[in-house]
Amino acid sequence: MPPISLHNPKSYDFNKPNVVTIDVGGQLFQTTIQTLTLAGSNTLFSNLFNSSEQPNRIPFIDRDPELFSIILSLLRTGNLPSKAKSFEIQDIVFEAKFYGVEDLLVQSQSNPSQFEPFDLEKSIILPLSGRDSPSAIAATPYGSVHVSHGSKITSFDWSLQRKSTTLTQFTAIDSLLSLSSNVVAAGATDFCGLQIIDLEMGFVRQTLSWENVTKSGSTVQAIGTSPDCLFTSFESSRRNSNSILVYDLNDSFKVVSEIGHNEIFGADLDSAIPSTKLNWIPSLSLLMASGSHSGASGITGNIKFWDIRSGSLVSEIKEKTDCFSDITVSDTLSAVFKIGINSGEVSYIDFRNISSDGCWNCLGDTRRVMNVKKEGIGCKIESHGNQVFSSKEGELELWSEVLMGSSSAATGTKGEEERIFKKNVLGRSKDIGGNRITNLGFGGNKMFVTRKDQQCVEVWQSS
Repeated sequence: MPPISLHNPKSYDFNKPNVVTIDVGGQLFQTTIQTLTLAGSNTLFSNLFNSSEQPNRIPFIDRDPELFSIILSLLRTGNLPSKAKSFEIQDIVFEAKFYGVEDLLVQSQSNPSQFEPFDLEKSIILPLSGRDSPSAIAATPYGSVHVSHGSKITSFDWSLQRKSTTLTQFTAIDSLLSLSSNVVAAGATDFCGLQIIDLEMGFVRQTLSWENVTKSGSTVQAIGTSPDCLFTSFESSRRNSNSILVYDLNDSFKVVSEIGHNEIFGADLDSAIPSTKLNWIPSLSLLMASGSHSGASGITGNIKFWDIRSGSLVSEIKEKTDCFSDITVSDTLSAVFKIGINSGEVSYIDFRNISSDGCWNCLGDTRRVMNVKKEGIGCKIESHGNQVFSSKEGELELWSEVLMGSSSAATGTKGEEERIFKKNVLGRSKDIGGNRITNLGFGGNKMFVTRKDQQCVEVWQSS
C-alpha cells in the first residue's frame, strides 16, 4: 500500500472550524479532524471527538508527548519525521499499537515501494540461537521474516524484533514458505509430509501428504505458491515415484489437482528427477517446475511448464550442457534466469522461446560453458521486481536490463531484438566477500541473506 498522501492545498477548506486540541501528557497539540480520521475507524482517535457532551472540552491522553508528536507527523504526512531517528523503533511501535496506527507505521517504514536495489548495503545482523546455520528463509510482503535453523523456526517482525522461536518435529527444514505473517508451510527431504505451522500459537495446524503407489511415505522436495494455490513437490521415501500436488489456499488446503506424476522404471532418469524448485508465472498462468540429477554422464535436468487447470505439460526445456545450479523466473522481465553449474555464469531465456531447447543467452563468458571445474556449484539466483540477484561464493551481483532505443537495439541471430543486461556488485567494500551465500529472500524494503556456517541473517537495506 502506498504511503498516505498530503491533502491537496487547493482543495483544503481553511475556513472550516475543524481544528481540535489534544492534551498529551500535559502538552497541548492542535490538529484537524481530517488528520485524525486518517488513522482509521477502529483507533483511539475515532471516538475522541464523537461525543456531543462538553463540546469545548480538551481530551487528555496520559502518554509521552514527544512520541505522540511522532505519531501525529505520521498521520499528517504518511512518513516518520527525521527526529524519529533519536528514538528506539520499538518505542515508536509500542505507541503506534496503543493509538491503533501500526499498519500506517508499517507502510511508512517497510513498504515494498521503498526498495532501492542499487543502494542496498548490509545494515543489520539478526542473531539466531543455537549452533545451527539457517537452512531456509521465508519473508513476508511487508518485511517480517521466518528463518529455519536446525529443528527451529525463528520469526522476526517487520521492525526486525524477534517475535518467537518454535521447535518443530523436523531434524532440519529444507523448504519454508510464508503463508501469512504467522503461518508457514515447512517440509524436509528426510521427513514425511508438508506441515502447516501456526508460529504464533506454536502448533501444527495440518499435515499434507501424497499417497504414492507403493504406500510409502512422501518427503517434500519443494514448495511454491500463487495467489490461490499452494504447490508441493513430493518424492516417495523409496525414491521410485514423484508428483506435484496443487492445494486450494482458500478451501482448507483441499487438493485441486495432481500434475507431473512419475513412476520410475529401470533407467528412466528423466522420470527420476523430482522438482526441487517451483515458481508461479502470473502472466502466463503457468507453474515452472525444475529439477536436476547427477549421473554417470554428468548433471542433467529439466524445466517444465505446467497448466495447473488442465494438468497438461505446456513446454519443457531439457538441460544437458551447463545445467542450472539454481534457477528463477522474472515475470516483470518475461524471462527465466539460471546460473550454469559448469560456467557459474548467468543466462536467460525469453518466455517466447521456452518451447525450444538450447536457446539460452549467456550474460557472461560463453567459453566457460564447457568448464569441468563446475564453478556454479552452490551459487544462488533470485528475481525481485525488475532485477535479478545472483551470488558467487560470498559476493552478491545485481543484473539489470539496459533499455535500448529501437534504432540502436542490436539484433540477435534469430532476427530478434537482443536484450542487454548490466552487472553491478552489491554493497560497499566492507560488505563484499564472506562465506558462501546459501539463501536470498525479499520482503518490504529489505533483502535477507544467509551464509554457510553463520548463525545469523544479514539484512540489506537502502542507505
